Amino acid sequence: MRRAATHPSGENTKLTVYGMKSSGNCYKVELLLEQLGRPYRWVEVDSAAGQTRTAQFLAMNPNGKVPLLEVDPDHRLAESNAILCYLAEGSPLLPQDAWQRAQVLQWLFFEQYSHEPYVAVARFICRWLPADHPRRAELPRLRERGAQALAVMEQQLARQPFLAGSGYSIADIALFAYTHAAADGGFDLSAYPQIDAWLERVRAQPGFVAQQV
Repeated sequence: MRRAATHPSGENTKLTVYGMKSSGNCYKVELLLEQLGRPYRWVEVDSAAGQTRTAQFLAMNPNGKVPLLEVDPDHRLAESNAILCYLAEGSPLLPQDAWQRAQVLQWLFFEQYSHEPYVAVARFICRWLPADHPRRAELPRLRERGAQALAVMEQQLARQPFLAGSGYSIADIALFAYTHAAADGGFDLSAYPQIDAWLERVRAQPGFVAQQV
């Protein structure tokens, strides 16, 4: 029997998420909460306008970033993938079996170290920085490294329908967040048919919501 999820203030607590809708890291949390059917309140925080650097926000998260999950005033959690693990505890989206759980965690670490720093940063530069911004010089390297990460995903998805062996999980949610928008950063997803099919499988999951940008 799968054990119930445990939360400091109870399973039915209405959570508060401080996030920015255009951020893939924030979208991960929104998507998971919708798929879990958990009640929550969304507080839009525009990090591009400096709203994560105010004294009030820094008192909640000294790292000055979103997303930030507030369970109650004494329990706040930062870092998107840590939030996913916390919220998914006790659900099929985070397996209890040690080996299966480790496979999910493997892809969460991959997302933050080998995928997000290239795919998400290329998207940011292309969408939000002017055409003459000096950071556009970074794009060739970002696209090269991002393509390497996408190739790893393509290879894995040629073997199984979802990234971790246990089926649809928070590993898929984490990597969907920026992969589905990779074209914004200049990545041609038509070169990755297995990823393209996987994106559709994720969109077909119960409770799926599209990102609002």
